[in-house]
Amino acid sequence: MHTMWKGSISFGLVNIPIKMFAATEEKDVRFRYLHKECMSPIKYQKVCPVCDKEIKDEEIVRGYEYEPSHFIIVDENELNSLKSEVNGRNIEILDFVNLSEIDPIYFEKTYYLSPQENGGKAYSLLEKAMLDTGKIAIARITIRNKQSLACLRVSNEILVMETIFYPDEVRPVSQVPGLPEKVEINEKELDIATKLIESLTASFEPEKYKDNYREALNELINKKIAGKEIEVSKVVPQRNVIDLMEALQASLKESQKKGVATKKSGKKTAKSDKEKKTATV
Repeated sequence: MHTMWKGSISFGLVNIPIKMFAATEEKDVRFRYLHKECMSPIKYQKVCPVCDKEIKDEEIVRGYEYEPSHFIIVDENELNSLKSEVNGRNIEILDFVNLSEIDPIYFEKTYYLSPQENGGKAYSLLEKAMLDTGKIAIARITIRNKQSLACLRVSNEILVMETIFYPDEVRPVSQVPGLPEKVEINEKELDIATKLIESLTASFEPEKYKDNYREALNELINKKIAGKEIEVSKVVPQRNVIDLMEALQASLKESQKKGVATKKSGKKTAKSDKEKKTATV
């Protein structure tokens, strides 16, 4: 696993040297654009539309558009002076809070933290203290010149850090258009909706959830690499159910069918296992 950042957790007067690793990775299939005639990858050039010519890197400056077509220039020296003020190799703990107080909407990206040499004892001390108190830490960190808020918590016996959005980066719900005003809920519809939720309630097992589109896309790519013919499947039209009660009843019925099928499958597996054990004896 590649180390992407090294620094220290600043905990009061204690500094805990740590290494940071990305805890997640995207598995999206990525395409490149090609020239249809010769199949060469397309190269994009930096072109000025006014001067109608390609621009070299040394001719490019950073500008901030404060009004349409109105810019101010910010040079490298000005940016570097700001970076020196916020840069550091510390995860500075600011507060300890309860995890339940943080709305998941604030979470951005997750990282694993491990101790550097000679940092194991202090690392384990912080981990144990956070477990015993049931608290998580709110901290400040600078990654790639960007200062972020973060929370530190214990997961699977290691320290995990999640960068979190600042409050002004989370859009208020008042900006969401088309939210329904207070409506009267039919008791029968509510009862069926509750039963539907109960019938679909299960323990969270992330392994059972698959990216069906990505799997189908990888299968398509592998077939094309192998030179196999591609069969385009027909798209099954969705039922346009307008009546809410009808939709709820149909959903509940479908859920109950799946539940019965799962139970039967489980019984068959258990019976098969029993027969195998008997045969072995």
